[in-house]
Amino acid sequence: MRLLIMGAPGAGKGTQAGALADRYGVPAISTGDIFRHNIKNETPLGLKVKAIIEAGDYVPDETTEEIVADRLREPDCAPGFLLDGFPRTMHQVRFLDRYLAEQGAALDAVVSLHVDPEALVERLLDRAQKEGRADDNEETIRRRMEVYAGQTAPLLSYYEDEGLLVEVDGTGSVDEVRQRMFDQLDERRP
Repeated sequence: MRLLIMGAPGAGKGTQAGALADRYGVPAISTGDIFRHNIKNETPLGLKVKAIIEAGDYVPDETTEEIVADRLREPDCAPGFLLDGFPRTMHQVRFLDRYLAEQGAALDAVVSLHVDPEALVERLLDRAQKEGRADDNEETIRRRMEVYAGQTAPLLSYYEDEGLLVEVDGTGSVDEVRQRMFDQLDERRP
């Protein structure tokens, strides 16, 4: 399976990605985790990305595409993958489509988690307090949601037109959301 999981910041992508990856026996690839690893280790990429993220913006397409392509070339991605946090723009969508076509592959489904925006702000503020995330103050959260809506929401329309979109209500317990997601994906499998 080659899957994407999408949703606004705080929608539960990271929480659900591991379960999806386990179910289908593919690696979960989070661009956010890759970036945080580089920031923690103060690599040149990490220092560059840190300034961008702290401003509430997204990392430039070309940088993100290069990182994702390198990761998808790893042997554990041969049977498939689950991408979390990529693509975020139409530029990245076109890049991924080209990359997969060159490999003789295509996406199987795009899971989109939907949660009320005000509930997302509350979730992220709670997470910031518990985890001490400097990038999760209210102003930055709202800015990230604006950037998400402006840049990423059009991707959902594209994937819907391609017949790949699986919309899942992201409200409720982790287990409830997970079961809804599995049920909808299982309906799509041959």
